Amino acid sequence: MGLSRARLEAGLDAIAAIEPGMARALAQVGYPAERIRDRGYRTLLRTIVGQQVSVAAADSVWRKLEAMLGETIPPEALLAAEFEALRACGLSRQKQGYARSLCELVVGGELDLGDLPADDEAAIAELVRIKGIGRWSAEIYLLFAEGREDIWPAGDLAVQIGMGKLLDDLPERPSEKDVRTRAEAWRPHRGSAAVFIWHYYQNAAL
Repeated sequence: MGLSRARLEAGLDAIAAIEPGMARALAQVGYPAERIRDRGYRTLLRTIVGQQVSVAAADSVWRKLEAMLGETIPPEALLAAEFEALRACGLSRQKQGYARSLCELVVGGELDLGDLPADDEAAIAELVRIKGIGRWSAEIYLLFAEGREDIWPAGDLAVQIGMGKLLDDLPERPSEKDVRTRAEAWRPHRGSAAVFIWHYYQNAAL
């Protein structure tokens, strides 16, 4: 399960105690809401379905897949589905390839989403074996579905811009290296920081 509100707040309080910029931002916008997703295959499949389309379009494709294959969209059923049937649901050839990659790894027992490595980098390496799942998607999954407390998606554009707004000693849009280096002192609470920075970045009052 993802980071609970209590864990988010505890992590942010720990960072704010050593980082004046975080303390100031917390006072401005308050704590973020929980961002929790289900653990397992369906969340990763939903990630693939949602790539490069609107939320409404992804919802439409998902409903069609559920109607055709069942609410749980079993990986075995998706693998058995015909190309044209999946395309009629809205899955392009590329996304079908990504979805089949996920399903094949799960069905073949090569990817156990219930027992990913405890080491974050090792878990990311497992997840990026899925076609269409890059480092960012793997980090988001580990943060929101597994609640890993020190995941730090330094390559995320909003995290970079948010860090530039948050900390006076960084440029307006710091580099991924700058963001990674600057947050080292925030271990092991960088996951809470990421959730907060998205919240801070999106705050219309700032």
